Amino acid sequence: MSRVYADVNAIRGKSWYEYNKFRIEWSSPDRYEIVRRLGGGKYSEVFEGVDTVNSERIVIKVLKPVAGHKIKREIKVCATLAGAPNCIALLDVVRDPRDMYHSLVTEFVDNTDWSSLHSRLTDPDIRHYMFQLLSALDFVHSHGIMHRDIKPANVMIDHQRRELRVIDWGSRNSTTLASITIPVSGSRQYKSPELLVGYKRYDYSLDLWSTGCMFAAMQHFFRGSDNEDQLLKIMRVLGTEKFDAYLRAYSITLRERSRGFTGKPHPAIPRALGPASSPRKTSTSPPPTPSPSSTASCASTPASGPTAAEAMAGTYFGTVRVEGGRKEGEALSDSGFASM
Repeated sequence: MSRVYADVNAIRGKSWYEYNKFRIEWSSPDRYEIVRRLGGGKYSEVFEGVDTVNSERIVIKVLKPVAGHKIKREIKVCATLAGAPNCIALLDVVRDPRDMYHSLVTEFVDNTDWSSLHSRLTDPDIRHYMFQLLSALDFVHSHGIMHRDIKPANVMIDHQRRELRVIDWGSRNSTTLASITIPVSGSRQYKSPELLVGYKRYDYSLDLWSTGCMFAAMQHFFRGSDNEDQLLKIMRVLGTEKFDAYLRAYSITLRERSRGFTGKPHPAIPRALGPASSPRKTSTSPPPTPSPSSTASCASTPASGPTAAEAMAGTYFGTVRVEGGRKEGEALSDSGFASM
């Protein structure tokens, strides 16, 4: 059970988190024109577009044919998060009456490709963007929602405007934490150990593990070839003692396996010079490399690891804390849509 925001959904009631009865008011796609393809995946194709009414650039996410409840889930979560800091803003939902294609229209982010961006980030840049990501997570967690697939591909950064947006809420889950049993199908390199062994009663801390992995030099840190190898790489960084404590926190018994899980215990990798302890860098200096234990500080056991809000309050973010964070009393949009 999460030690924060554990009863948010129970207090708000089923109308807050259930999506099967959520009613969608579809718009006509005639208002929007496609400019170019941005990318796509298993469940959608994504295009840059233009709103012909106001000439604003937009993003059109065309959903591939899937079960109706999955479409409702994504739209319900996006509408619930209207006004959330650093989360992609949903502007409209449209349906083609002829082909029955369903599309989400969101704000446009002039994203810089992660593979070219992370090597250019300075220490202040890293602090700035990680604070924005934590701000988004604290907000969504406080509203009973987990992302479940935080990774570079789902974090858009407009480096010129210094703005970050979390995207892709399609397979995310908003429900009472006590009833969570849905497996997570996120990316292996950003999965926490309990998910790698099929643990289903997870909580918000899984998003913090993924954030810790992103923090580690803004690239894959644990790069396992499969779930077992992924666990082994995590154990070799945390050390056998901390790894075993993590498993005990979830009452997980790991089967005796080969490839290093038995035999001589692994010591924890000692803390190296990382951004939390390194001198301040100038804009021309290369970004510092977070140490393995810097990652582990975000990717810790659920009882001892920091929440998003606690991580934001740390000394590392002291210079950027005034730039973000959720304002007390901030209200979500009644309509569920952002305005241009």
